[in-house]
Amino acid sequence: MSVGLTRALDALAEAARGAGVDPQEARREGVVLAAAVAEAASPMYEAAQSWAAGTGLADPTNVDASVSAFVDAASAGRRWRAAPTDVLARLRASRGDATRYAAALVDVVESCTSLGGLTPRVTDNIVAAAAAQRGAARSSTAPGAAPPAPGDHEALRSDSVAAMLDALGGLESSLPSLRGLGARAEGVGASGSIPAPTLPEAPTAPAAPTAPTPPAEPAAAEPEPEPPKTVEELLAELDALIGLAAVKQVVRQQVAMLRVEAKREAAGMRNPSITRHLVFVGNPGTGKTTVARMVGGIYKALKLLDKGHLVEVDRSELVAGFLGQTAVKTAEVCARAVGGVLFIDEAYSLTGDQYGAEAVSTLVKEMEDHRSDLVVIVAGYPDPMVAFVAQNPGLSSRFRTTVEFADYTDDEVVSILHKLAADADYDVTPPAERVFREVLAATPRTMAFGNGRFARNLLEEAIGRQAMRIQDVEEPTTAQLRDLDAADFGAPVMVTVAVTDDNAEAAGEEADDADGKPQGHPGSSTPQDASDEQGEP
Repeated sequence: MSVGLTRALDALAEAARGAGVDPQEARREGVVLAAAVAEAASPMYEAAQSWAAGTGLADPTNVDASVSAFVDAASAGRRWRAAPTDVLARLRASRGDATRYAAALVDVVESCTSLGGLTPRVTDNIVAAAAAQRGAARSSTAPGAAPPAPGDHEALRSDSVAAMLDALGGLESSLPSLRGLGARAEGVGASGSIPAPTLPEAPTAPAAPTAPTPPAEPAAAEPEPEPPKTVEELLAELDALIGLAAVKQVVRQQVAMLRVEAKREAAGMRNPSITRHLVFVGNPGTGKTTVARMVGGIYKALKLLDKGHLVEVDRSELVAGFLGQTAVKTAEVCARAVGGVLFIDEAYSLTGDQYGAEAVSTLVKEMEDHRSDLVVIVAGYPDPMVAFVAQNPGLSSRFRTTVEFADYTDDEVVSILHKLAADADYDVTPPAERVFREVLAATPRTMAFGNGRFARNLLEEAIGRQAMRIQDVEEPTTAQLRDLDAADFGAPVMVTVAVTDDNAEAAGEEADDADGKPQGHPGSSTPQDASDEQGEP
């Protein structure tokens, strides 16, 4: 629901007014911060529509308009996921009422749990952004003054943490840091400190006789490391990916050029400067990260990289809250990636402000300093990536190869569905595939379309429905456990009622009471009703 975001933005404006700050400027901060926190939602368009309804910046019924406004706002607010907002920074510097304003910002951040599409990454963003705003308020306390009393906003409230965990469903095991924050929220005392646990004293017992110590078991031998894959094996894995014909061709061409370059060098011949850095352009879910990981392995197999590992980052992991700190942060990320591939997702977010420009300048320097042992792959939507590469001459001279990841066709998305299901020991029955194709055909191919993620999301929903359908079966057969039916993909269950002599008259009376309503009206179980429901993506 977007009501929570609307209320949080209203409260933020009031907090700004009380601190002598322009309420509209504060509201703008809250709007972009919420988008930046929720932009990792899956599917993104659900969060974008809820965000649009809560902010009033776009028509929530218009998916394209909502997503466009949402992405633009997120780009402007990403830096605040790890740093105080501009208004909060000014209040902190002037010793203004930063505590109340920071608390209102935390409310805005926490309201993003209700926008839809909650993922572990969104939850991480919530935790990081809330900590950044709250920490800035604490550091604004004047020297010698008592720290502000902890209230509802001093730590993430335990009910908010619980709501996030409930929304994430079985993923709470992957969020130990979030659980720790929940425990801290419940354990903060009146002084603001976390009380140490009180352990009960163990009763004194007579000493037991010492048992003989069993002989130590020999330590288990460590498993042998897997031998490194050859270039041919990695190319075979690349070829096994569904679709991506143009991508496979470009990667094979790169491999051929690098192999010939090595042979020419061994023969004592000069080589032209061939850049190994790549630009990946395409919509979400088209396999960019997967191929980037394979490129690292291929470069390692060609002995161009020592490790071939992949370090995946976005703007928030490159940009700091203040000028001068960004260069250090970006250099540290590059250092982690030396010997492998640095994959920068949504790299176009580094355009348009001085913080992003500082990150790009540092990146160019690191690429030059480590030109023999660092490969950088930047990824994003096609048009914004053109502007990203053009912003700095050092980028345009190093990123000469662009790999375009086209959207999957309907048949390719269906093939991905079957592969994902088979990998998880499920079978998609023919009726289920027909329903999936109908839903796929009715889904607009906007920039919010998830491609491979679309298939994964619907498969996970189908697995959940199948579990509800067979949970009460005492001894299900293997087929019942494996098969995903049409109903599991959202097809309505048809209910057939036999009309006998005893109820024919009653059925006729019900039809007369319907005031001429057609048989396909909501509530009837006719084919017309079924097709209407299947038309909803």
